[in-house]
Amino acid sequence: MFLEWTPETLQRMKMLEERDSAERRAGTRDSRRLRQIPSETGRFLALCAACAPDGAWVEIGTGGGYSALWIAAACRERGHKVVTVEIDPYKADLASETFHAAGVGDVVDLVLADGVAYLEKAGPISFLFLDADKELYLPCYERAVPLLVQGGILLADNAVSKRDVLELFLARALSDSRVDATVVPVGEGVLFARKKARVRGSGRA
Repeated sequence: MFLEWTPETLQRMKMLEERDSAERRAGTRDSRRLRQIPSETGRFLALCAACAPDGAWVEIGTGGGYSALWIAAACRERGHKVVTVEIDPYKADLASETFHAAGVGDVVDLVLADGVAYLEKAGPISFLFLDADKELYLPCYERAVPLLVQGGILLADNAVSKRDVLELFLARALSDSRVDATVVPVGEGVLFARKKARVRGSGRA
């Protein structure tokens, strides 16, 4: 995957990386700031997606489209598609430009919607990445876990850098008998949760 980037994708990734770096240095707090994942987290996302079982791939929180580019690499590897959901029209427009410029529109479907509302109507999910407003993590998690197929993977960013804000969400995920979960120290910390085949002693999947 990682040795097969097109020049167009690499160029767009570089542009987004440079903008994100400049915004961080400037301490930009505007809602239009990208706040995107670092490249090492992108590699982790792509590897996890490439190992996911059959089912839908979903990202909640598109931003400028940077993380979806990494997931798109796994889409190419697996012959799959990812649906990425963004509620902010400005960021959705920027992401649309990203997917067009990078030439990944055939494997990335962008949806302008609320993440929780989208999950209410979603079907079986095998891979989910959360990187939206932190107050949405817990409601998204509660909607998503019942939709995860057996062996399905749920990832959530900022599990270390925003641990205080995500305390309730992390406590819920790490103690949830429906999944096996841990925090992976990559980038700003990623919660990794895998749906169990069944809950021991209950017969529930």
